[in-house]
Amino acid sequence: MRAILKNGIGLFSPQGFLDGNNSSSFLSIEDVDATVELNTDMILVSLKKVIFFNKNGLDVFIKLFSKIKKKKNIIVGFCDYDSKKFTAISKFYSSEMNFSLFRTYDIALLFSNSFKNKNKNVLLYSDDKSQRTAMAIELHDFGHNPVVCQTYEEFHEKSSNSSAYDNIIYDTFIGQMGQKIATRVAGNTIIYSVSSFLDADIGNTFNIAYHNNSLNVGFRLFIFDAYKVISMNIHALNFFSKLSTSAAEYNATICFVGLDFTKIPLSFKDTMEDSGILFYKQMDDILQNKELLKELGASSAANIKNKRVIDKAIVTKLPDFIEATVATIEMMTNSKAKKEAVEVNKIEIKEKSDRIASSIGFYGDIDGMVVLVFPTKIAKKACELLIGESTDDLELILDTLAELVNIVGGKIKSLLGDHDVRVNITLPRTYQSIDSLMEVIENKKGVQVDLAFDDDKFLFFLTK
Repeated sequence: MRAILKNGIGLFSPQGFLDGNNSSSFLSIEDVDATVELNTDMILVSLKKVIFFNKNGLDVFIKLFSKIKKKKNIIVGFCDYDSKKFTAISKFYSSEMNFSLFRTYDIALLFSNSFKNKNKNVLLYSDDKSQRTAMAIELHDFGHNPVVCQTYEEFHEKSSNSSAYDNIIYDTFIGQMGQKIATRVAGNTIIYSVSSFLDADIGNTFNIAYHNNSLNVGFRLFIFDAYKVISMNIHALNFFSKLSTSAAEYNATICFVGLDFTKIPLSFKDTMEDSGILFYKQMDDILQNKELLKELGASSAANIKNKRVIDKAIVTKLPDFIEATVATIEMMTNSKAKKEAVEVNKIEIKEKSDRIASSIGFYGDIDGMVVLVFPTKIAKKACELLIGESTDDLELILDTLAELVNIVGGKIKSLLGDHDVRVNITLPRTYQSIDSLMEVIENKKGVQVDLAFDDDKFLFFLTK
């Protein structure tokens, strides 16, 4: 099957049924190679004429997408589908979706280099906050005017006036955001969801590398959402007990919410409590109690573990880290960055007032963390697009800043991947004051880069 090339997008349009038996006949690596050579921005498979598909049928295309990404870093994915198909694909590849989904070809066009600076008014909604942020930043970078809806209710209300927008985006996913972690964050608290019967398999399904790197970044409160847990056995008990004991080395706290002990031996609860695990009936009992959050460690980040030393493998990738950071901040603030100093040492922050910060961890072929220190003025300006208006609400700014730094992390992952360095990223952790940041990194040695955006100082720190 040959692609139709239009506006820099190579579009393949299979018809009928897609399953493991016939998908390979629709698209070959030769077809893809021929399209890549035509200087395309994207290669997409349209599902408009597809009556039925299953995961085996899509897997053929996913493998080809992977080969394309290795050969040439362009956008790959599917387009022209309805909500039912979007839901099915999202479920098929929920753990790792490195390709993109565009509900229509016209939506894909908005993210194409051939359609830059068209100044389109775009209404945007996704129930995934990181995706909302990623799409808003990309659309803004491509010269459009995104209107970001924070809730489905807001989207439903604004989309009823469709004539006010050139395009309306929903059921869309930007694949370069990377691996979806089965967790969520509330403020500076990480929440894991567990369900069904917990046994020895929890040790295989729980991402311990992600958890340990979250500790390294500065997260100190971890909540297990256990409303749907039926029961657990001794293997799961031992796993959680060891997890809590290990967390104690960082002064971190592990809590369980909603765990029903009518079908779990009470002796299990005693053992878990002895290891430092706390139990609460409702999530809001923790999240809506600021004093309790502070007591449990959500606002603290003291790092008790032995300090790790930054190594050459990380330092040699410094240009990729800087490029991802500077490109994002420049675009969001409409200002140019100027490098003022680079030094390998412990972090030094001369001006601590009116500063907020965020850190994000990476792990895989190399591991460590990136710390960004913003003047509040720069943070507010960078977040204004995503909030939709200027605000002095520090909690809202910190929350939005975390999403912005998540985008930086995604770009870092993508740039490193271009050089065959595979990493995953943690959720970002934010710091309302420099003092709370220093609790995590004051004894860490790393590379500090002092930057200026116009007259505003900005600090980048790469460490382990």
